[in-house]
Amino acid sequence: MAGSIAKRPNGKWRARYRDESDKEHSRHFDRKIDAQQWLDQVTSAVVTGTYADPRAGQITFSAFFGEWSARQVWAPGTVLAMSLAARSVPFTDRPMKLVRHSDVETWIKQMHAAGLAPGTIKTRYVNVRSVFRAAVKDRVIGTDPTNGVRLPRGRRADAAMSIPTPEEVGQLMAVADERFRPFIALCAFAGLRLGEAAGVQLGDIDFLRRTLKVSRQIQRVTGGAIDVRAPKYGSERVVFLADSLVNILTEHVGAHGTSGKDRWLFAGEGDDPPHQNTVGYWWRKALTDASLSQIKLHDLRHFYASGLIAAGCDVVTVQRSLGHSKATTTLNTYAHLWPTAEDRTRRAAESIISESLGAPDAPPGGPAAPSNVLP
Repeated sequence: MAGSIAKRPNGKWRARYRDESDKEHSRHFDRKIDAQQWLDQVTSAVVTGTYADPRAGQITFSAFFGEWSARQVWAPGTVLAMSLAARSVPFTDRPMKLVRHSDVETWIKQMHAAGLAPGTIKTRYVNVRSVFRAAVKDRVIGTDPTNGVRLPRGRRADAAMSIPTPEEVGQLMAVADERFRPFIALCAFAGLRLGEAAGVQLGDIDFLRRTLKVSRQIQRVTGGAIDVRAPKYGSERVVFLADSLVNILTEHVGAHGTSGKDRWLFAGEGDDPPHQNTVGYWWRKALTDASLSQIKLHDLRHFYASGLIAAGCDVVTVQRSLGHSKATTTLNTYAHLWPTAEDRTRRAAESIISESLGAPDAPPGGPAAPSNVLP
């Protein structure tokens, strides 16, 4: 970057430089030291990679988002989520270079005061942050004002997660409509998400090898129509089915067949599979008939994961079974369910004792005291 300072006939000091596009920028100052400081700041920004064309930052947040989002390859759900987040900020019509860290903090505070859940606030923040990061990469702004913003603390995973008991799942299976019972079973005993279970076709099930290929999901779009798309990124997988679940699916197909030319396992309107509203009606009816409440259909996925962990499955096995793209996602969600080092140590020590001394029955009132201990 070439820069210079010169005194003008009117006594002002003009500092100027040319950027990497050979575009000239200049400012006038009363004192030479002020001109030098400004030029030093620009030079520092160029060296550290934080330089941005001052004129580029005049574009408003909404205008930049419109241009940037048009270039992105997003699923329809992502388009809606990003648009919702972008519309929620109070600085939509402000030039990007004028959005401050404090403006983002104020926006977070407003959402918190409005009663939005910490998870919702975090999602919107992450989406808006991606806009500013794109602006930094495009040299529209030099720094990201969302950096370091503190978010409301969410509940711990072990406190926030609701896992139905086996008795509750059994109760739901017992009272649910026989056409909906296999749907519950796929969520509770194979860990499928709502959209994944709705998108199962007969050809996805290998009854001989007892496997289920998860290769699509059903999403409801504007107007009530359905959209058949690939599962969440990294969620394509093969699920190994228990014999009892295979029997449930076999009986369902034998009794009710399939729906439409694509042979959907569960029927919606016409030849379509069911979407969220239809499944939601079935689920609420099952809860009412079972005299249960406060259980979400997605909780059945947690039920499945907790069962795998209790049976001794490792992180990678649970990750692949649930269709998580990364093992860290599995750990962040279910780490509290895995046995701790203390648990494993106690079990190992108990095993050593059992092999050495056997397992005599303890007398009533607790274990007997060693004979060499004085009263």
